[in-house]
Amino acid sequence: MQSLPPDLKENIIQSLYLIFTHNQIVIAYTAGAVLAGVLSFIRPNRFHLLLLFGFLILAFNYEYDKHIIEPFRNQTIQSIVGEGNHVRARHYLDLFISEIIPIILYLLGWGLIFLSMIIGGKKESSQSGG
Repeated sequence: MQSLPPDLKENIIQSLYLIFTHNQIVIAYTAGAVLAGVLSFIRPNRFHLLLLFGFLILAFNYEYDKHIIEPFRNQTIQSIVGEGNHVRARHYLDLFISEIIPIILYLLGWGLIFLSMIIGGKKESSQSGG
């Protein structure tokens, strides 16, 4: 089998590195969701399910921020406001879609993860007799 030329090998390594650095957050959230999903399948309980939903919401929030906001905002404003000059409606739609939804998703995702830790900690302390 023939070896790859050095410049092609370097370009492949550089591309893989750039893909990782661009997506490292969603990779971590997805890894957390996969791990929590496997744990939920093996031993279903509230702790694992809350972790799973928390990481899934965080991964969705990341993709929403990166790829969904702009087309969703434009489509919604076009559907509701249309060609009219409704500045206030446009402002509130933009605020809700671009600012409020991402904040709610972020807080909900991390809130579920922290809630799972609290539930897991309480369960652990009650089992140890403390």
